[in-house]
Amino acid sequence: MTSTRDTNRLPGGIPGLFVVLVFVAGAVTACGEGAADTPEGPLPSDLSALSDRFWDAYLSWNPLQATYLGANRLNDRVRDISPSGRTNRRREVGALIDALAAINFPTLPPGERLTWLALDHQLRGEIAQQTCDLEVWVVDHREGFQLDFLNVVGAQPLETPVDGERMIRRWNAYANFIDDYISNLRSGLETGRVAARASVNRTIIQLDALLERPVEEWPIYAPAGTRLDAWPEGTRHDFRAGIREAATDRIRPAYARLRDFLRDELYPHSRTGAEVGLSSLPGGGACYEALIRDFTTLDLAPDEIHDQGLAELGAIHEELRDLGSKVLGTSDLAEIQTRLRSDPEMFFRWPGEIVQMAEEAYARAALVMPDWFGTPPRTEMVIRPIPLYEAPQSVLAYYREPAPDGSRPGTYFINTYRPEIRPRYQADVLSFHEAIPGHHLQTAIAQEVEGLPEFRKHLGSVAFVEGWALYAERLADEMGLYVDDLSRIGLASYDAWRASRLVVDTGIHAFGWTREEAIGFLRENTLLAETNIENEVDRYITSPAQALTYKLGQLEILRLRSAAEARLGEAFSIAEFHDRVLENGALSLPALRDAIDRWLAETAS
Repeated sequence: MTSTRDTNRLPGGIPGLFVVLVFVAGAVTACGEGAADTPEGPLPSDLSALSDRFWDAYLSWNPLQATYLGANRLNDRVRDISPSGRTNRRREVGALIDALAAINFPTLPPGERLTWLALDHQLRGEIAQQTCDLEVWVVDHREGFQLDFLNVVGAQPLETPVDGERMIRRWNAYANFIDDYISNLRSGLETGRVAARASVNRTIIQLDALLERPVEEWPIYAPAGTRLDAWPEGTRHDFRAGIREAATDRIRPAYARLRDFLRDELYPHSRTGAEVGLSSLPGGGACYEALIRDFTTLDLAPDEIHDQGLAELGAIHEELRDLGSKVLGTSDLAEIQTRLRSDPEMFFRWPGEIVQMAEEAYARAALVMPDWFGTPPRTEMVIRPIPLYEAPQSVLAYYREPAPDGSRPGTYFINTYRPEIRPRYQADVLSFHEAIPGHHLQTAIAQEVEGLPEFRKHLGSVAFVEGWALYAERLADEMGLYVDDLSRIGLASYDAWRASRLVVDTGIHAFGWTREEAIGFLRENTLLAETNIENEVDRYITSPAQALTYKLGQLEILRLRSAAEARLGEAFSIAEFHDRVLENGALSLPALRDAIDRWLAETAS
């Protein structure tokens, strides 16, 4: 998944493509030093200049993401989620939308039309997030700021005393951010908007575990131990003292205040039972419809999506029965599930096995890439375990994009916590989703395309990003990357999981399903292990509509490929098709359809 992590649409999260990555943003304060340095003056009428203006504004709204992308001038900032900050963001987004609407779309050349559509998608996504007002009620145990504040340490530069000053200012600003967040949640509570109990409970558990550890063991304290030999001695001393003071006197107490608020004030009022979905919140129906349009880039009603998921599941179950006969000697789906979930040999024994199997899958894929892609990525990727402070409540894996300047590779983070609950037969398909030919390939290529506006290199449609990664899982079988039929059971099981998401996500948020009903559906219709089932359902509850993107995006890419094969016949080249899909960044699905249709018209003429 993203994400990104998946694209993060929660207060304080890092909104990259995979670092649950979202585009909820706010005007930023410089750690209490005044107004943000967002662009001033009238908005340009030229599309290229307007794209640059949006990108500057986006980075100023999302300073932690800016750090990951190397925009170091914002390394002293955190997002402004105060009421005034959210108002400023709404005003800025509205002005950008008006400026974009004033550009005459029909007169633009084809490449600029794609930029216009991509920018329109980004801005409409901001409006969708504002419709839901997520910052006054969302609590995210997967990709919330309480993790991002710890994780950004690895990306924040510390080469010069100026870097040190920025880090100390940002570290001190964390406490103010947390107090604003608590204030926002209190205002949401007053208006009947409150997070679901599962995410609140998991976040409390997460914070409890962190607060039980000495602050000296927290990632935000680690810079105090950096050598910094090139710095003047007095500067080194002041920096270390500043980091220790921020961590001990400000950040840790703020995390404790957050834990106490969630436990004592919010948890008793959190949503449970049939109220766990968005439909139970004031304006929840409109919010869910807006999120569906934003995430999927399609105009689909919840019941259409629900029925499509059921139809997809039927076909995948037949595939699982056929593979079960070959591998396990049974075509009974319930028996296949029992055998795979109960046999200890189907699971890992120690964390190093998980990393090793991921590295082997990555190496196999790298060998055959030239046969399937005309323009493979130049950027390297590494594989790392998810940090222990987030692993117990985290997903199976996520991908974090590389630094555009090449200073940091793409990173495939894999969950090695409790290896005995993690199935071996699903390890290959997970790697092909997150690494190559999945997320790393798509993200690195987007960053490397010459001439794309910066925002198109780093942002885009989640349906494209996750749809491509799910398409890549099946493509890997065509590429000969699965080692046996047991690993193909893993492939089919992941497809069943993504089809089930269409049913479960809409069930929860449109049709009043309880958490228990959603868990039961996944248990009956997928091969996920029990712990993963509960984690997944809590994810869908916390991040409405995001889970719809995988299957809907995959199906659209498959439709486009079938159309290209039919139109071009023997002239069809799979490598060229993949290059045409990936060469424009993460387009909305309608824009991708237009781009492929134009390529086919030009090629076939």
